[in-house]
Amino acid sequence: MQSRRSLYLVCAAWLLFWSLMVTTAVQDALRDGEQALWKPMLWELSSALVATLLMVAQRRHTRRYDHLLGAPLRWFGVQLLWAPVYWLCFVPLAFGIRHAVYALAGDTYVHQAWPQVFLYEDVKITVFFGLFVLIQFGLLSYRALLEERVRAAQANTLLRQAQLQQLTQQMQPHFLFNALNTISSLMHTDVARADATLMQLADVLRTTLDHSGQQQAPLATELRLLRGYAHLMCERFEDRVSIAWDVDESLLGCQVPLMSMQPLLENVFKHTVEQHRQPTAITISALRDGAELVLRIDDDSGRLRSSAGVGDGRNGGAGGQGAEGRNGDDSGAAGDAGGIGVRNVRERLAALHGGAATLQLVQLEPAGVRAEMRLPCAC
Repeated sequence: MQSRRSLYLVCAAWLLFWSLMVTTAVQDALRDGEQALWKPMLWELSSALVATLLMVAQRRHTRRYDHLLGAPLRWFGVQLLWAPVYWLCFVPLAFGIRHAVYALAGDTYVHQAWPQVFLYEDVKITVFFGLFVLIQFGLLSYRALLEERVRAAQANTLLRQAQLQQLTQQMQPHFLFNALNTISSLMHTDVARADATLMQLADVLRTTLDHSGQQQAPLATELRLLRGYAHLMCERFEDRVSIAWDVDESLLGCQVPLMSMQPLLENVFKHTVEQHRQPTAITISALRDGAELVLRIDDDSGRLRSSAGVGDGRNGGAGGQGAEGRNGDDSGAAGDAGGIGVRNVRERLAALHGGAATLQLVQLEPAGVRAEMRLPCAC
């Protein structure tokens, strides 16, 4: 489409140029008292026709060298090989047309001696040829630049999609690993509950498979996955955790990164519920704040520890290192959702929304941690 539009613009400019040339020739003829206006029109139109034919021939035979635009000297060298073609062909063709038309009109076309005609007209056509080559180089270079930008944008899009896909796939092993650990522990104490939990895991995995390959999903889908994970973990910590849900139903259609809330809830269980014997109350909320969708996971027991130059982490006891996760353990081990999980979510938010989306961990008082994710909300 861009190439066709450029061609139309060039043709329009070409027609405008020769229209001005014809108009100027007619005005000069009128000033000189010429009555037969078809003659100046014939002079310019014959020149236009021959110049157009030569240009089309040149472009057709040199377009295969467009890859040399990055080496301008070589590209111009190829174009200059056509200069003798213009010198040899322009005068015989243009003046041949004029002689033929004059003869058909019963008149004689009179001009200077042929050596003088060739010298004068070849000087003019050389200037014309040089301008044409320069303009052609500019237009082709501009089109090549636009195509390169399109290719770069497409490559960046594909790269970002691949990175998001990789990040999403990193999330699923953490989820499955923790869910299977829960079922394994239940099998030794309550087979019926283990079976029910396994069925719940199957439902969660089915939902995940239904949205495989997608980077975002409606909030309703994300909450369905989160409820499934919460059910699995509540089965494991039946007497030590309670979860309250505060969700604005009007936001269920908003798009959110798939499985972005699960690692935040997983951190609460791993670094707070497992580390404390007293009951932990968790509140999961989804609300609108102006043009933003706010997703929060609050608990009433966790603590954050910060290390200089590192970030926020959940204090899981002595030796905690402040990092991007709640535990502060950012070693990058496979089971370390505190480091990988939160960092993963932040990277996905940056890839999807740039600076328009944020994830923060906030210390609550007197105790507790809030994980708050803010996303652009268009629903």
